[in-house]
Amino acid sequence: MKRIDLPDIIAVFPLPGALLLPRARLPLHIFEPRYLAMLDDCLKTPGRLIGMIQPLGTPGGEKRLASIGCAGRLTQFSETDDGRYMITLTGVTRFRLRQEVEGGFTPYRRCTVDWAPFARDLGPEEDDPAFDRAGFLALLGRYLAARRLGTDWDNLKEAEPELLVNALSMLLPFSPEDRQALLEAPSLVTRRETLVTLIEFALRAGGGEDEVLQ
Repeated sequence: MKRIDLPDIIAVFPLPGALLLPRARLPLHIFEPRYLAMLDDCLKTPGRLIGMIQPLGTPGGEKRLASIGCAGRLTQFSETDDGRYMITLTGVTRFRLRQEVEGGFTPYRRCTVDWAPFARDLGPEEDDPAFDRAGFLALLGRYLAARRLGTDWDNLKEAEPELLVNALSMLLPFSPEDRQALLEAPSLVTRRETLVTLIEFALRAGGGEDEVLQ
């Protein structure tokens, strides 16, 4: 991915349960008018960045946002006949939310953000030297069997550790809170450890409905 200038203010897309990680890809279906406007504005900017962030429910009904999100570059898009978009965001780097920008004429939300805590995201793909692939895949196999999920084992066996851990973090049916914990993991090692903990907890809690992991 080419170098991108990171602006102080970005458009944010608060989508419950959606997780984007650096260098990973997230497909999205855009149809709400405010987010269609966001997409149109995004296409006019050099970096084509959109910040994915978790909305937080509060007892008072406030529309708060999580403190950490991940910015993705719009790398693919297609328009349907009725004006909707199918897009793909490729994760660039996480950010810490500073404050929401009040006022203005955009129907979508914008925030000032701090990129500095996540400078490492802009570096090369992370490695996990202590990664026990055989043990991890065995645990994953138990989880998939318990949840009656299916997947492409050949790809999982060949994938680099970062691709494998990040793809599973994004695809497995975890709660929004668990996905936020995976996002905030400071390194690939800690994300893998968090992922293992979540899988082990799910196994202890029992199985689930029929699903297919693509």
